[in-house]
Amino acid sequence: MALTLTEKVLKAHLIEGKMTKGNEIGIRIDQTLTQDSTGTMAYLQFEAMGIDQAKTKRSVAYIDHNMLQQGFENADDHKYLQTVTHKHGIYFSKPGNGICHQVHLERFGVPGQTLLGSDSHTPTGGGIGMIAIGAGGLDVAVAMGGGTYYITMPQVINVELTGKLRQGVSAKDIILEVLRKLGVKGGLGRVVEYTGEGIQSLSVPERATITNMGAELGATTSVFPSDEVTHSFLKAQGREEVFTALQPDEGALYDDKLVIDLDELEPLVALPYSPDNVKTVSEVAGIKVDQVAIGSCTNGSYVDLVKVSKILKGKTVHQDVSLVISPGSKQVLTMLAANGALADLVAAGARILESGCGPCIGMGQAPATDAISLRTFNRNFKGRCGTTSADVYLVSPETAAISALTGVLTSPLAIEDVALHVEMPEAFVVNDNMVISPSMTPSEVEVVRGPNIKPFPLNKLLTDCKGKVLIKVEDNITTDHIMPSNASLLPFRSNVPHLAKFCLTPCDPEFPNRAKANGGGIIVGGDNYGQGSSREHAALAPLELGIRAVITKSFARIHKANLINSGIIPLVFVNATDYDTIDVMDELEIPDAKVQVANEMYLIIENKTKALTYSVKLEVSPRERQMLLLGGKINMIKEAVQEGR
Repeated sequence: MALTLTEKVLKAHLIEGKMTKGNEIGIRIDQTLTQDSTGTMAYLQFEAMGIDQAKTKRSVAYIDHNMLQQGFENADDHKYLQTVTHKHGIYFSKPGNGICHQVHLERFGVPGQTLLGSDSHTPTGGGIGMIAIGAGGLDVAVAMGGGTYYITMPQVINVELTGKLRQGVSAKDIILEVLRKLGVKGGLGRVVEYTGEGIQSLSVPERATITNMGAELGATTSVFPSDEVTHSFLKAQGREEVFTALQPDEGALYDDKLVIDLDELEPLVALPYSPDNVKTVSEVAGIKVDQVAIGSCTNGSYVDLVKVSKILKGKTVHQDVSLVISPGSKQVLTMLAANGALADLVAAGARILESGCGPCIGMGQAPATDAISLRTFNRNFKGRCGTTSADVYLVSPETAAISALTGVLTSPLAIEDVALHVEMPEAFVVNDNMVISPSMTPSEVEVVRGPNIKPFPLNKLLTDCKGKVLIKVEDNITTDHIMPSNASLLPFRSNVPHLAKFCLTPCDPEFPNRAKANGGGIIVGGDNYGQGSSREHAALAPLELGIRAVITKSFARIHKANLINSGIIPLVFVNATDYDTIDVMDELEIPDAKVQVANEMYLIIENKTKALTYSVKLEVSPRERQMLLLGGKINMIKEAVQEGR
C-alpha cells in the first residue's frame, strides 16, 4: 500500500494501536524540546515521576520566552532549568542562543525522527521532514522519561505547490493563503503534507516558516519531504550525516487536497484579530503604521533578515514608525554582523533586540494606545501584543520592511530597485558554545529552586461533577484569554496559585473571585475553545480554581489534551443550540458522573436552575477515560508505579 510521508514516519514509530484514521495510536518520541515559559512546569512534573535520566535520543531545554529580568523570578527559573537539565541528561540552550524552533532546526533536528515540544510551534521541525508535534508540558515530560505519546491517527491533507514565487512574494504568503482557504479550524485532526514542483524552489527556512504557522490551522503538524534542499541545508550546518531522504510513495492517497499556484500568489496580510482573517495587501494598502516588528520563530531566519537588510540599506525608517528586529538565533545574528547586514539595519533606524521571542508573546515592545503594528509573527489575537487597544497585522518580512520605510501598509511588489533573492550560505557559522551538555556526574549536581517555584495542583479521584456555570465565553477563545501571557505574568509560570488569580480575566475580570466564592464549578464555551499556545497553565489555572468540567461547541486539540491530563472533563454539546439556553450561575450536574464518564460517549447533563437536560459528547479514548476517573495523568502514572506496571 502506498503511504504518505506522514504515514511512513508514524508507522516507523508506532508502539500501540492501529493506523486507522480516528483511532488512538501510541508513538515513540525521538526528541523533545521545551522553552522556559512551559519548561519549568514540565521539569517539575518530570522530577515528580522519579525518573533519573531522559531516555530520548535528544532532549533540549531552551530559554527564549522569559528574558526580561525585571525581578528575580525569571533568573531563578533559568537557574532551576539549567541545573535540573544538567542533572537529568538534557541539553540546555542559554538565554541569547536563540528561539527554540530556529535553533532546533539549525542544530538538532533530524529528518524522519519524531519531535515533541512544549510549544505549539514545534511543527517548525517539519521543514526538514520531521513529524514534530506541539503538546502540553506533562506529555513532553512523559516522553522524556521514555513514555509513549498518544495521538488520534490523523487524516493527511496534501497541499500541492505549483509554479514559483516572484519577487516580493514569500513563504509567509503561502501559509497565509492556506489559512485563508482552510481557516483556523481547517487542520483539526489533520497533518498538512506539502508536495509539488513548487517546493523545490523553497529553502529550508522558507519551508519552516510554513510548517511553523501551520499551528494556526489547528493541525497536528505540517511536513515537507526531506530532499536535496534539506541535504544542502544540513551540510551547510555541518550535520550532513543526519540526512535521510524521505518522500511520500508514488500514488499515496490523501484525505483532501489543496493546490496553490505560486506564480499567481500575491502578498497577503492577516487582519486583526485572527491569523485566518486574510486579505491581499493591495486590498488594504495605505493604512498608517505605527510599529513594525520583524523576527520571531516564524520569520527570524538568516534568509528573512538579509532580505530585510536589502530593502532598508541606505534608507531611513519613516519618522512615525518604530522598527524592532529580533533575530531568530545567535547564529543568525552573528552572520548578519559578519556580512554587514546588521550595520545596514541599524543605520536605517532599526532597534535590534536579543535573539528571543520578545514581542511575539508580549514580552516587551507593546505598541502605543490604539496603534497599528505590522508583525512578521504568527498570531494576532487581541491583547497578545501587550496593548489591548492596538491592532496587529501579520505580514511577510518584505511587506514589513517596505512599510517601515513608507509609514503605511505597502505591497513589496513595489520594490524594483533591489533584487531580493538570497542564496543560502554554503556554510553557516557554527558555534554551539551557548549549549550546555548534560553532566557526566549527575549525582553531584544540585538542583537550585527559587522561592517563586510552587507545587503544581493535582486533581482527585472523580466522584461527582456538579457546580455553577462560572463563565460563558464565545467562539475562538484562545489560551491567551484563559491564561494571559504578558511581561508581568510570564515570570510566574512556576507559580500556578498566583497565575490563577488572572485566569480568564480578559473575558471576565471577576471570574477568579467567582470561582473561589463558589468552590469551583463549570466553564461553558463556544467553538474552537483553547486555540493557540500549548501552555498547560490554561488547564492548571482552572484546576487550581476548582473547575470540574468545560462544556463547549468544540475544542482545540492541545488544550483538550491538557484538560484531560489535569482531570478536567472536556464535553461537547450534541446540539450546539443548547449553548444559548445556559446562563452564568446556572447550576449544572452530571448525574452519576463516575458511571457516565466510565462507560458512556454521550452523557446527560441536568440544568437544575432551568429544569433542562442536555446531551453532551465525551470523545476520549479508553486510556483518557481512565485518566479522567483517576483525576489526571500524574495520578494515573502514580497508580501504575504502585501496581508495578
